[in-house]
Amino acid sequence: MAIEKISLDDSELRQKLDPLSYEVLRHGATERPFTGEYTDTETVGVYKCKACGNELFRSETKFHSGCGWPSFYAPTSTDSVPLIVDRSLAPRIRTEVRCAACDSHLGHVFEGEGFEVPTDQRWCINSVSMILEVSP
Repeated sequence: MAIEKISLDDSELRQKLDPLSYEVLRHGATERPFTGEYTDTETVGVYKCKACGNELFRSETKFHSGCGWPSFYAPTSTDSVPLIVDRSLAPRIRTEVRCAACDSHLGHVFEGEGFEVPTDQRWCINSVSMILEVSP
């Protein structure tokens, strides 16, 4: 199932979001490690894009990696979060994670780090880029 693309008005988004969320989502900034609201939470629910509400991750795939940001081993679907080559720290190449609906920056995904999770991936996502919809 393809995700419907959403065009966001930049000035409205700036008013809707706090300054750090705006910088992360729209300009690829990063929140400081161990400061995010969802870094250590174990609340059951669905994590959605703070800019547009697109479903990104479920709490069942969240794990404690110790990296300072919320970590997941898989998104809700492969369509919900496209991956982009990130050369901003060249020569190191990373894989950027974006929201498929509104193209907002969420974080990065890393592979082969040896975490005991089904995918051997760590989706390292900024807390300020998401909202947690708690399950009843």
